[in-house]
Amino acid sequence: MRRKIFQMMLILIVALGYSCGNSSKDSLSENRKKKTIIKQKSDGTISLTLDKAVCYSDMGNPSSNTAEWNVAVFKSGRYNVWLSSATKDTTSLNYKNSVLVSVQDSRVEATPACDKIVLNSSDVNYPYFRADSFLGSMYIQDTGQFNIQVISEKILPKDYNKNSGASEEEISKLISVSFTPVTAVYR
Repeated sequence: MRRKIFQMMLILIVALGYSCGNSSKDSLSENRKKKTIIKQKSDGTISLTLDKAVCYSDMGNPSSNTAEWNVAVFKSGRYNVWLSSATKDTTSLNYKNSVLVSVQDSRVEATPACDKIVLNSSDVNYPYFRADSFLGSMYIQDTGQFNIQVISEKILPKDYNKNSGASEEEISKLISVSFTPVTAVYR
């Protein structure tokens, strides 16, 4: 009996060791993304594009789709949070749920609207337009390296348009989030 238990444990250890040591190209590129640190620009702006994020998409429950960035913040202060989407419909972005943006303990949550339409943007290809949405403002108190997280059903896989049954008008896709410093105006 001990010999069978020993053999089973040995097989389990070998199988576990093989699976842990066998990393694929996808997991290596995912690890590289996690190590990428986005640095705040000298003017205080923080620009986060979805292609530089670590993304988690569940098309069965897209309301929990998440994008995360590792960001180095050099200047504390109040920031306006803007979200950019690729859309064909410039009157509605068709977000069913609000978008949650969090940095440390600060959060801002809003349903994106078409606040500004950018024609001929290099961020999107025709027939899409870039729509910028103001989500609100948040105060980033500390400087240092943080994770910034965005949760939205519009964080979609790259091949979503090809594999989805959604109509072309319904397809809006989150492409970036930016933080712009709020400057004080004294009179």
